[in-house]
Amino acid sequence: MMQIDQRILLVGNDSERFNRLTCVLEFLGEQVEKISLDRLSASTKDTRYRAIVFGVTVSELETVRALVSTLPWQPFIALSQEIEFDAANLIGSLADNLSYPQLTELLHFCQVFGQAKRVEVPTSVNQTKLFRSLVGRSEGINQVRHMISQVAGSDATVLVLGESGTGKEVVARNIHYLSERRDGPFIPVNCGAIPPELLESELFGHEKGSFTGAITARKGRFELAEGGTLFLDEIGDMPLQMQVKLLRVLQERVFERVGGSKTLKADVRVVAATHRDLELMIKENEFREDLYYRLNVFPIEMPSLKERSDDIPLLLQELVARVFNEGRGKVRFTQRAIDSLKEHAWSGNVRELSNLVERLTILYPGGLVDVNDLPHKYRHIDVPEYQVAVSEEQAERDALAAIFNDDEPVEIPENRFPSELPAEGVNLKDLLAELEIDMIRQALDQQDNVVARAAEMLGIRRTTLVEKMKKYSLSKD
Repeated sequence: MMQIDQRILLVGNDSERFNRLTCVLEFLGEQVEKISLDRLSASTKDTRYRAIVFGVTVSELETVRALVSTLPWQPFIALSQEIEFDAANLIGSLADNLSYPQLTELLHFCQVFGQAKRVEVPTSVNQTKLFRSLVGRSEGINQVRHMISQVAGSDATVLVLGESGTGKEVVARNIHYLSERRDGPFIPVNCGAIPPELLESELFGHEKGSFTGAITARKGRFELAEGGTLFLDEIGDMPLQMQVKLLRVLQERVFERVGGSKTLKADVRVVAATHRDLELMIKENEFREDLYYRLNVFPIEMPSLKERSDDIPLLLQELVARVFNEGRGKVRFTQRAIDSLKEHAWSGNVRELSNLVERLTILYPGGLVDVNDLPHKYRHIDVPEYQVAVSEEQAERDALAAIFNDDEPVEIPENRFPSELPAEGVNLKDLLAELEIDMIRQALDQQDNVVARAAEMLGIRRTTLVEKMKKYSLSKD
């Protein structure tokens, strides 16, 4: 496993220029180490440094060029502008007149290069286990994982933003279980689900007799979360008067129970979440600006499912496995069904996808779901419905059954079809086809030529109606 080392290596022989650069870097707070060129290969085999600055002679250039090409993850800086060659990881060179702006700019570019070429870092058992709940390989979800890894080790307040159903509580749980507070409790509170008059008691607890119905003293969520993490979901729905009291707790880390005078300490890590635009709410005087900046120490934006549609196959696999492990059956999806789901807008995000998987598991236990098995709003690919081949006699029998056995018989216009069977007889097949054409035209006319609504009016699937229109050479016009 490759290790990350934040030191800067200076490669080459001691010189006045090397010593001057060392002084400048140490003044910037960087850790610096000097090594010779022959030691460089062994030092960087399993380690990536913040940057490697090489100052070599022309005769050593080929050795450096070969070494740079074998370490594509490692950013390099040349000490002299006279020594340059083409390599993606050669970030730049320092001018003879060493300047602070140029040096800091090159170090920043090395940092950006390192983030783009990020390598695997050792992960704990907790991290491996919990990151499975953040399913996906898209850039957005990878960025969320990276930010969780960065903030989990601190006690900084985190604000998780994103649409409803994106998995904001999953992020909060990952932060908790990857932190040093993992052995403490994780207490979630939905600020929008608790009546405003009860929210203070829920958060801070109350003493006996503090209000009608308070027959015993009770701990609040802050006390229950002692030593752990308090997750304040839907923080944007918190009433203004409660926002003031929450601000005091975040600032001073103390609170009192309702009806009590004893000051209690709050050893709690706070993670808040909302789907609302808090900055817009501040402008409309619905959310306190000072509380916003207290909460927004480390924001994490959860991408919507529409923004990471390529993750849908992996999410389906995970959701199907969860339903199956709960003993509720298993369902599979054709590639066409998956492609159709990737085209959907997903206003409910992952929660909506999870609900769809549960519904389809009930409808098709152990089955294979295709596009036409999906609910209408999830069908974004027009695929002809599979028709079982039947004889002409059977098709006529089914058509008659549909007409004469229906609970609400079709009214046949008297001026179009005979009320009595004529002596010379009729061609039943042509008569039924003419009736079908007439019904299709009426349905299209009444539904403004919208095929989907016309099909619903006729009690058939859209794809079935499309096939019948092709059969009779009918168009929407």
